[in-house]
Amino acid sequence: MKKTVYSICGMCAVRCPVSVTVEGKEPVWIEGNSNDGGMGKSLCAKGGATLSQRLDSQRPTSPMIRTGERGEGQWKHVSWDEAFDYITDKLKGIIAKDGARSVIFSDRGGPFADLRKAFMKAIGSPNYHNHDCTCGRNTHHASKSVYGLGRKGFAYDYKNANHIVLFGRNITESIKVKEAKGFLKGVNNGAHVTYIDPRVTNTTGKATRYWQIKPGTDYALLLGITHYILKKEYYDKAFVKKWVTGLPKLKTFLKPYTPEWAEKETGIPADEIKAFCEEINEDRPKVIFHPGWMLARYSDSFYASRMIHILNALMGSIEIPGGLFYPKTPKDAGSAGLKSLGADIPAPEEKERADGCGTRYPHFDKGPGMFQLVYEAIETGKPYPIKAYFVHRHNPLIALPDSDEQKRILNKLDLIVATDVYFSEIAWFADVILPESTYIERDSILRTEKGLKPGFGRRQKCVEPINDTKAGWEIYVELAKRMGKGEYFPYESIEDIWNYQLQDTKVKIEDFDEKGFVKLAKDPIWYDRSKLKFGTDSGKIEIVNKKWEDMGIPCLQPYEPPAEPAGNGEYRLIFGRCGFQAHGMHHNNPILSQLLGSNKLWINADEAARLGIGDGDEVEVVAGDTKGTIEAKVTDFIHPQAVFMLHGFGKDIPAQERAFGKGLADQVFMKGQLKKWDKAGGGISLMESFVTVKALS
Repeated sequence: MKKTVYSICGMCAVRCPVSVTVEGKEPVWIEGNSNDGGMGKSLCAKGGATLSQRLDSQRPTSPMIRTGERGEGQWKHVSWDEAFDYITDKLKGIIAKDGARSVIFSDRGGPFADLRKAFMKAIGSPNYHNHDCTCGRNTHHASKSVYGLGRKGFAYDYKNANHIVLFGRNITESIKVKEAKGFLKGVNNGAHVTYIDPRVTNTTGKATRYWQIKPGTDYALLLGITHYILKKEYYDKAFVKKWVTGLPKLKTFLKPYTPEWAEKETGIPADEIKAFCEEINEDRPKVIFHPGWMLARYSDSFYASRMIHILNALMGSIEIPGGLFYPKTPKDAGSAGLKSLGADIPAPEEKERADGCGTRYPHFDKGPGMFQLVYEAIETGKPYPIKAYFVHRHNPLIALPDSDEQKRILNKLDLIVATDVYFSEIAWFADVILPESTYIERDSILRTEKGLKPGFGRRQKCVEPINDTKAGWEIYVELAKRMGKGEYFPYESIEDIWNYQLQDTKVKIEDFDEKGFVKLAKDPIWYDRSKLKFGTDSGKIEIVNKKWEDMGIPCLQPYEPPAEPAGNGEYRLIFGRCGFQAHGMHHNNPILSQLLGSNKLWINADEAARLGIGDGDEVEVVAGDTKGTIEAKVTDFIHPQAVFMLHGFGKDIPAQERAFGKGLADQVFMKGQLKKWDKAGGGISLMESFVTVKALS
């Protein structure tokens, strides 16, 4: 007998609503949850590979404890009791000697992280981190410095937009299904799309204008655009007068940054920049300048994103259809929100984070932290010793630069515990692997779903695990109890957790059964534009934010040209992903591994001819003493100063037999780059490395 179970996808960080058909005890079909109007039945390739993930035998199938040296792959399979005993014995000893502050945690963040934050809070450590130093920290802090709101403080109404401007936001391949569908609706409705990227991507095919920008010069182009928009008064004067401060200072700052100047820096003709601005003037206010998602690229990405936020303000595109809108919360719908699982847990006695966020770096949010700065704390023992590391479905060894340097530093730890569905690089290097059930085999805590119609969503178990795995909530509740913190985790079932979360609302667990989610508003909620909400001290959009200036972060930073390749076969290394990748997560999935195969090195056709490289040739890539060979993809569709490879390849974990040894890993060529990060925004500069490419004779 067949039944339909509604859940939330876990194949990437987007977490789309899904509908799973179960026959007997087995899942037989998966598609998008069509109850969600923006989703329909659509599902990306990653979601479509859900069932093969469950059946994959090349992943951890029971708890494992390391028996050899870290990274050697010598393990013994143990029971959950043995694994929990091993971890808690080690952890209690570490805390007795160096305090709970010596424990750090990192994960992918997102709506289900509340439980893991509560676990860290309960054991007494302030050192929770997520992956965002390699993703959106620059965008987030740029947004805070302009609006007083984080990067998720606004969402985007693509389907009603007149013009969508994307700086490297490869929206049709870095897939958020609902976002991509909204974008395509906007394109079909006649929206102009300007796409800026050193490399042609699938999104370029939907653009009405493509600029192949010189790598590292996004900020220069934005300065030239903003200069011309202000000079020609192509902005919403009434909106700016009411809601924006600091415009005279911006005009003065931008005087030297003309379109002609920008042309010299970026390679984009001044006449094209001016024509773009004229088009924008016709299309506003329904204009979206996307401020960046993964904007951990260059050392000035914070300032590039900041200028994008300012451009949106100049367009007057905030809280209107076709522009930016505030994602509404349950409170906006007259409801209480979900209660945090850490709400009743006392704050840790240690107030200073190991990464210095909020203290040494007062402008950085303490919530997600800056994980690259943890390595400095481990290495130096300052501000205090770090001895234990819990990592949950986060893979810093491929997400951050210079894997060898990371391993050298991580080897100083007394305990590394990895919870994952796969043998990730960090799991393979850990002391203990706690295998998490695949997402259709596990329940998760409830999540808040913000938007024009806010509500709550539920991931529920669709089928039983086929291996000796557990849900994340089971793992951390049990660890907390064994650490003597059971009073804060009095849960025996996921229903206990859901009821705790829902206690202040009028929503019941059974309310999720019909659609898989609960909407708290029937109609879209829009704010009165005369009563907008910003989080700055002035309550307005601040081009110059005194609070940030007082913390040592200038708001209007002069442009500095990027480093350029030295020639003789040297290029800036850039990377990205395609539509069936989730960073480096699924390269060994039985289905996705067949689609991914091996990565190739994109190289400009003129440069390849100069080096004697033909399409399909094997080439050598060199950075210092790091070398590797890879097949060349010779193309006009990449800037001559750059080479490109898909991320997540070069797997050296023998247990991942399908992916083992295929292609090259970009991060291994980023030697010394672990300390290369944007001091204003916090994001790691992942595209500030250079490699030399040689033809193999």
